[in-house]
Amino acid sequence: MKYENDLEYGEAFARQKTQQIKKQFSDPKIQQVIAFYQGEAVGYVDLILSNHTVEIDELSVVHIKHQNKGIGSHIQRFVMDQYLDKKIILVADGEDTPREMYSKQNYEYLGFKYEFLKTEL
Repeated sequence: MKYENDLEYGEAFARQKTQQIKKQFSDPKIQQVIAFYQGEAVGYVDLILSNHTVEIDELSVVHIKHQNKGIGSHIQRFVMDQYLDKKIILVADGEDTPREMYSKQNYEYLGFKYEFLKTEL
């Protein structure tokens, strides 16, 4: 499921991400969550755990046919319900972030960061 999503950035990237996920699987500071809709895996998120925070990272609904069904919101609610004693941090891509959804969920905007990926042709 995630591999298919990562292919958008190229096969080499998707393979590298697969290796990263396997490595993170045994890391107690990373929790990987998969969302199901009518028996089909449709979304995922990585949670980065620390003493006081949980960072929501890589939140994604896989197929466009499953978007606008509240799956992303349910994933976030699951995180909030599981970690009532921690501050929830959401790192979002500025270009495709559904800002209205985050605003409705009472996230507070703190800032932005630029990131670049250098590739060789």
